[in-house]
Amino acid sequence: MHAMTIPEPGGPEALRWTEVPDPVPGEGEVLVEVAATAVNRADLLQRQGFYDPPPGSSPYPGLECAGRIAALGPGVAGWAVGDEVCALLVGGGYAQKVAVPVGQLLPLPKGLTPEQAAALPEVVCTVWSNVFLTAHLRPGETVLVHGGASGIGTMAIQLAKAVGAKVAVTAGGPEKLARCAELGADVLIDYREQDFVEAVREATGGAGADVVLDIMGAAYLSRNVDALAVNGRLVIIGLQGGVKGELNLNTLLRKRGAVIATNLRGRPLAEKAAIVAAVREHVWPLVESGVVRPVVDRVLPLTEAAEAHRVLESGAQVGKVVLRA
Repeated sequence: MHAMTIPEPGGPEALRWTEVPDPVPGEGEVLVEVAATAVNRADLLQRQGFYDPPPGSSPYPGLECAGRIAALGPGVAGWAVGDEVCALLVGGGYAQKVAVPVGQLLPLPKGLTPEQAAALPEVVCTVWSNVFLTAHLRPGETVLVHGGASGIGTMAIQLAKAVGAKVAVTAGGPEKLARCAELGADVLIDYREQDFVEAVREATGGAGADVVLDIMGAAYLSRNVDALAVNGRLVIIGLQGGVKGELNLNTLLRKRGAVIATNLRGRPLAEKAAIVAAVREHVWPLVESGVVRPVVDRVLPLTEAAEAHRVLESGAQVGKVVLRA
């Protein structure tokens, strides 16, 4: 088979379409023929040499895919060769085939193409695990989503609205904010022009956000705590704004707030399987009914992964950039 390899870390041009050995599914795994994958910021970091895959996992980038099962490993039940699936991966999506733990498989949602389905596993599992399983967003609460026009952001808007929450988003410029509004966002904040702390307070009558989903890290740490409501939960899932920040613990104490930092890729198999099972139970019906939908900015051939990385680095996209195998 062929896969997108990274012989040396670097810019998008570091990606190389290379002939490599086929993966062999191990105990509790299936082999998936990849029809499509999607680009995530973790892929960019891996290409740059800043985010190595966990030991023993595929060395190729790609944290999600859609396709069909080509072979079953030992001990696999409940799936058959030929089943159309999408999957959460620890890596290996930028390839023609990938071995996937059976607990990370999802059936291809009815009515979706593989290109649409490939845009779902990473963002849906990230949002569901962090906003609902960890931060326990409830109906009637307010969630502040940073990067509302990103893949994570566009999914967070839809899922939060689906459970009856009020959604505030930050994004850069009126066009991206308009797309967020189309997806259901209630409070639109242009981070280039507005102070999101003041905007959230104004929108909530001074109360603040019950949950903040943050991709920025250090740069937003203090202001995110300022934006929290009493008993608010700040969940940090990205470090685009740096890794070291100062936090006023008195403010956090007065609000009885919580600051939580998580990632998905490095979790144990059992935790990922539990998240995927929860997504299948709670989110897949919303996807198949059309209440929640993947937001795909563009689809490019897998051999043009370098261009897809340039698009994501430019911040020009709304939603996901998908690669067709």
